[in-house]
Amino acid sequence: MAASSPESEGAGMSELLISDNETVEQDQVSGENNVASGTKKLKVSKKSAKAKKRKGPGLRDVSILENPHRNKWRLIRWSFLLSVNFLFFASFYFDVQILEGSLSGSRLLGFHLADPFAALQMMLASQVFNINLIIGTTTVIIIYLLLGGRFFCSWVCPYHILAEWGETLHKYLLHKRIIKRNHMFNDRFKYFFFALFLLLSAFSGYTIFEVINPVAILSRSIVYGAGLIILWVVALLLFEIFYSRRAWCRYFCPVGVSYNLIGRIAPFKIHWNVKKCSNCKKCQRACMVPWVLKETVNMGAADYVVSGDCTRCGLCLDACEDGALSYNIRYLDKLI
Repeated sequence: MAASSPESEGAGMSELLISDNETVEQDQVSGENNVASGTKKLKVSKKSAKAKKRKGPGLRDVSILENPHRNKWRLIRWSFLLSVNFLFFASFYFDVQILEGSLSGSRLLGFHLADPFAALQMMLASQVFNINLIIGTTTVIIIYLLLGGRFFCSWVCPYHILAEWGETLHKYLLHKRIIKRNHMFNDRFKYFFFALFLLLSAFSGYTIFEVINPVAILSRSIVYGAGLIILWVVALLLFEIFYSRRAWCRYFCPVGVSYNLIGRIAPFKIHWNVKKCSNCKKCQRACMVPWVLKETVNMGAADYVVSGDCTRCGLCLDACEDGALSYNIRYLDKLI
């Protein structure tokens, strides 16, 4: 065997040192990567911890997208509302006798229907208890006992859809800082107006409120054409756009009071699933009357929205990404 030269031994040692140095450098890089990875994991865990800090009774830690249809119920409701009001117009214009009259008093396929508040005013003003008026009021009460009280407000009332569009414009103006803030009022005002206009009807002999009732004005305008009184509806809408979001429906409308009372005992309600709720509160930001969700998403004291002010509009259902809110029949889920 040939003896190795000093040069070859030196070259071998150099290669060994380089190899060892590369191994050390690789270990250092690997260690740095592990530290960086650990730092990233720590950041992620911190983010998760922040996500878990949402206050509320909901049991879900983070939002999970279970409701991809963000405008499903809004579109269904708008379609239903426009169809009902078109039927009033079509029945008069084409003389088809499907839905005749207006939302204050009408006939559906010959069956009398009467708005409870309008009927009360009429009976107090005339001091006459007409049998058709009583039948019509009773029929409407039964219908909204099944559908849920203020269902009328969001699914039938023509002013509601205008106010909803006005609300979108109001939010845009706030975002652009064209208006400074939204002004709020006490929601008990509507009960005061409910009692006031009933008393005025009893003592004056006239249904005074029906002259300025935006629901009745719009309903008559759809059927018979608009008059100058429509300017009052325009003024009310401008007040909501530039000063107070949804003021009429939230704070002042006495028509909604009778449906509010019906809605309190109606079994058709919004159900809240505490296990799916992540406490994001998007439902309350979308809601026309956000206080109705207080006992559920804020307090966790009930699994159904029990307030009579709830309109069953479905905006909270559309806003809830977790799918924690749904339409349901109260008590039925316990029987099945």
